Amino acid sequence: MNIIIPLGGKGERFQKEGYKEPKPLIKVLNKEILFYTIDNLVITEEDKIFIIYNKDLDEFNFRELINNKYHILEKLGSGYFGSIYKGENIRTKEIVAIKVEPISNETKLLKNESVIYQHLQSSGSGQGDDGVKGIPKVKWFGKDEINYYMVLDLLGESLQTIKNKSGVFSLTLTLQIGIQIICLLRTIHNKGLLHRDIKPDNFLLGLNDKKQIYIIDFGFCKPFLKNDKHISIKKTNGFIGSLAYASLNAHHFWEQSRRDDLESLGYMLIYFINGSLDWQATHDENVTDKNKKIIWMKERIIENSSIPDVFLNYFRYVRKLSFDEQPNYEMLIDLFLKNMEK
Repeated sequence: MNIIIPLGGKGERFQKEGYKEPKPLIKVLNKEILFYTIDNLVITEEDKIFIIYNKDLDEFNFRELINNKYHILEKLGSGYFGSIYKGENIRTKEIVAIKVEPISNETKLLKNESVIYQHLQSSGSGQGDDGVKGIPKVKWFGKDEINYYMVLDLLGESLQTIKNKSGVFSLTLTLQIGIQIICLLRTIHNKGLLHRDIKPDNFLLGLNDKKQIYIIDFGFCKPFLKNDKHISIKKTNGFIGSLAYASLNAHHFWEQSRRDDLESLGYMLIYFINGSLDWQATHDENVTDKNKKIIWMKERIIENSSIPDVFLNYFRYVRKLSFDEQPNYEMLIDLFLKNMEK
């Protein structure tokens, strides 16, 4: 461990050349911090290690070394569930992602998500030594008296981040992305699950393998099979998904099925190749009016001459699927492949 700098009350304070003044004496989880170290660790009187999160003291406070081997490096983002951080395994030096959800939220989204990841990584098609391609691997899930934690593979940039940099994608690149995601959705659907929140932010490239796309964020994920039988169609209590990419059924508050994940993918692919979606310019303050306007625009998307025929044919097929019908993923992949060859 690095040189320890006493904080006062337990020894004389001293300065190391070029080192900043230690933080004031504070209490963490009702334990008094005795020492502050150069590598941003502190020691309590019980000799437990806590991490100082310099950027997010008010939001995240201090935490014990997670699972006795992971510590936080920096914050990556936040969402409805909580926050996600870049972390490190202090034993192996492996860099990981750490999702954190306060227990006080009482939603247990992170716990449910960890179960889903593990279910998707269980034995099945596409599994190798590193698990199922395109599904992040959960390394550990647990909790302390304050938070739930999920440690998983750290991934690279999202498709949304890449889109922000490039503006638009070529037809070939968009079709390549579409093929990979159709394969991912087939894997998820074959496990009896729906994602229900298909959007560019939820697809990331591998940290080392830039050609592999990963799907993340299963907070809205739901089984569509019950006792090996498809669930029944019904009205839902509200909207589920993202307005820009949600299916028409989601807008009408109908129960979603496999066809809806594919419809959302179609909107996302159009967003990539056109640079934007017409309904993203809708700014009605009234949510009901905005929803109606988006529905009207989405219903007429197959009349849009600026959209390549390959995607219009994709929508015609997906929208004809019945609620419990299994999509022909291979046919859709073949449709994209043939258009890549033109």
